Amino acid sequence: MKPYKFILSGGGTGGHIYPAIAIANELKSHFPDAEFLFVGAQDKMEMQKVPQAGYEIEGLWIAGLQRKLTLQNAIFPLKLINSLWKSRNIIKKFKPNAVIGTGGFASGPLLQMANSLNIPTVIQEQNSYPGITNKLLSKKANAICVAYENLEQFFPSKKIVVTGNPVRQDILDIDSKRSEAITYFNLDDNKKTLLVIGGSLGARRINQLIAKEIEFFLHHNLQIIWQCGNLYMADYKQFSEIENVQVLSFIDRMDLIYAAADFVISRAGASSVSELCLVGKPVLFIPSPNVAEDHQTKNAKAIVEKNGALLLKESELDDKFESVFNKLIQDENLQNNLSQNIKKLAKPNATRDIVEQIIKLVESRKSNDFKT
Repeated sequence: MKPYKFILSGGGTGGHIYPAIAIANELKSHFPDAEFLFVGAQDKMEMQKVPQAGYEIEGLWIAGLQRKLTLQNAIFPLKLINSLWKSRNIIKKFKPNAVIGTGGFASGPLLQMANSLNIPTVIQEQNSYPGITNKLLSKKANAICVAYENLEQFFPSKKIVVTGNPVRQDILDIDSKRSEAITYFNLDDNKKTLLVIGGSLGARRINQLIAKEIEFFLHHNLQIIWQCGNLYMADYKQFSEIENVQVLSFIDRMDLIYAAADFVISRAGASSVSELCLVGKPVLFIPSPNVAEDHQTKNAKAIVEKNGALLLKESELDDKFESVFNKLIQDENLQNNLSQNIKKLAKPNATRDIVEQIIKLVESRKSNDFKT
């Protein structure tokens, strides 16, 4: 029997890339002889991150539509046609048993072409409010693995499987890593640690907030690990000269920093929310308002409605941040309740459950092909 072949597409941000890599790794554990190919946008971070994870990747000339009139928007139809044509050629050449999309610019044309060629497709929808591309692709997709309940208004209900989002497996047991984490990041074990994460690319408004509130944090005897993102490192690296403040462009050991953290300030991208449910630390979400359908706010509200986190909009930061954060760090009952409630929403077996759906799909297709 020929080995299975899988094409995965997910990119633009770490929130799309790392779930795709996690799914590929899990598939490889089931099928060691399987062949894998990733497809991404040719100028995005997946072109570096995927090869670093040990997989081949092809790039498409594709980008999203801008919210205003730009040259990029004017040439979008050309990029789309080019990407559809290249996707068709990639699929014809590689001959995958299934195509899996985790979001990002390249997923749209790739899965659209896979659907048109009658290749089984699986959508992994990470957000509580899907974007227009996945809504359109869902009509012909074979399975839609989602992280949130009640998405029947967007997708065909018979195709929906609630699995959760894939997460790094090394964060499943962070409680045993605290002492290692304190040493790794050179922290003071007698101080509480605030972790600030703005997503893989960084978050301008959160960076501005932390810079403004440094004295407030230090007054409360906190030490700060501040992931500002590559785009902003030059603007904020000087804050690392302050005692008990570390500014990092990227954190390579998220398992250890989660183990060390006592409080977290974070964006509300789907992967970050899913990881923080597993981590179970008190969280203040500050969603980005600059994303499609304001989906980060909806992701955060899904946790807040279960009393699992706090939420502040960017527009509320100047007026409310200090009072809300002060209550969080002073009220141990609030901290404990948030931790317990967010942990109840964790789905630690998400990657395994998604892969089970993929396996079921390809084995069913292979069985039918054999019969015919």
